[in-house]
Amino acid sequence: MSRIGKKPVELPSGVTASVSGQTIEIKGPKDTQSFTATDDVTVAVEDNVVKVTPRGSSKRARQQWGMSRTVISNMVTGVTSGFKKELEINGVGYRAQMQGNTLKLSLGLSHEVNFEVPAGITVTAPKPTEIIVEGTDNQLVGQVAANIREWRKPEPYKGKGIKYKDEYIFRKEGKKK
Repeated sequence: MSRIGKKPVELPSGVTASVSGQTIEIKGPKDTQSFTATDDVTVAVEDNVVKVTPRGSSKRARQQWGMSRTVISNMVTGVTSGFKKELEINGVGYRAQMQGNTLKLSLGLSHEVNFEVPAGITVTAPKPTEIIVEGTDNQLVGQVAANIREWRKPEPYKGKGIKYKDEYIFRKEGKKK
């Protein structure tokens, strides 16, 4: 039994869900999102609650049960409050700034990195050493933040690079004379 899959997803006020076949569409104050579940699970909306149940007891059905429920829960959270990832830039001369729909990063490379922000995502740079990625799709917000971080991961000796705000960098001691 999936402990996560058993829990129903409650719809807060202002959020509506409609199911047609295996596709569920959730409308909220911020956005509208849809998800197509696999044939291994059944999605039903009843009394302002979304329930996901497996079809059969195969391993795949049980895997899809918890995953589908979590995706639907993330969609409900996304259309009501949205998701946010904060990144910090550490290093001398490392900075970021927004120009239109492009994030310009100076990361000690021989050139400036121009990162195009995908549709549905809002990226802001309130300070030159801070980047905030916001959106309604949890997976897309995390992927964009990971793509930005990929340009210069934090290194263990001085901690220079792009890191998540709550990330701990395990520091190493340098060479001894």
